[in-house]
Amino acid sequence: MTNEEVLILASSGTGAMDAAVSNTLSRGDSALVVNGGKFGERWGKICNAYGVNVVELKVEWGKAVEVKDIEKALEDNKDIKAILIQASETSTGVEHPIEKISKITKNRDDVLLIVDGITAVGAFPVEFDKWGIDILIGGSQKAFMLPPGLAFISLSQKAWNFYEKSDLPKFYLDLKQAHKNSLKKTSPWTPAVNLVMGLNAVLEYFDKLGLDNLFRRHSVMSEATIKGFGSIGLENFAPGCSSTALSVIKSPDHINAGEIIKGLKNKYGMIVAGGQDQAKGKIFRITHMGYVDKGDMISVIAGVENILQELKYDFTPGLGVSTASNILDQL
Repeated sequence: MTNEEVLILASSGTGAMDAAVSNTLSRGDSALVVNGGKFGERWGKICNAYGVNVVELKVEWGKAVEVKDIEKALEDNKDIKAILIQASETSTGVEHPIEKISKITKNRDDVLLIVDGITAVGAFPVEFDKWGIDILIGGSQKAFMLPPGLAFISLSQKAWNFYEKSDLPKFYLDLKQAHKNSLKKTSPWTPAVNLVMGLNAVLEYFDKLGLDNLFRRHSVMSEATIKGFGSIGLENFAPGCSSTALSVIKSPDHINAGEIIKGLKNKYGMIVAGGQDQAKGKIFRITHMGYVDKGDMISVIAGVENILQELKYDFTPGLGVSTASNILDQL
């Protein structure tokens, strides 16, 4: 929740990530990048492209960053101007402890907390004003259940102060121009009109459902998916720090996750995502975001069970489905 203006950009979420860097930092500044997956890695690539020095805090895939490690990085690198992090790291299914991290920067005028909330906003609580986040980013194609093409970004007054000192080039993604036009209920460039109209419908649905119910829906589907697969021996990739936006499940040791993904698509027309880089072939990722209901979750668990039977995996058929179904009955 925020009282700040939420700017709507005609871009993917990466456009808003780019804007967050180019509108607040300067060439030669240092930024702390929390890299615990492919999208944390992307923060570093954006900074490098603009000549911003990257202080990288690497986090094991499937684990959340430790707040004490961020504190140490800031202590060791006193010139850091921003912390760049994901609320929900989509490549690993990890939720980073943004509320705790925000306590480090909330009362500091010299360090921004910049949060990629693309798979968090609309899936679970991320309190912009209450926690003291400086920049928060969202995207249309995740919990907002729209096609790609809209990015959302909001800035604190502290972030706008950084804007005034930033010397990085910006034109299409100049947030001051976006803000000026947003106050007039327009945009500086051609808007994605069809997506904005769709967004209106989504926000009306969210308002009718209520945010507490929306977040609970994601939480219940997450619990059902993780426990359903857990009952047949498939482990959660991010235990203790799972994002409720998606579940990331480990494939059995002797089975390449690609076989499960391919089988779901070819036999049942179901599409789930695989792992990237070091996790390729080891995990599969199932979303709970957007226009997904309990029937969808039961179907995908049943589909995985059928594929596993064909691959001679030893488990009790139907146990995953029944376990998940019992939890999903809460919805």
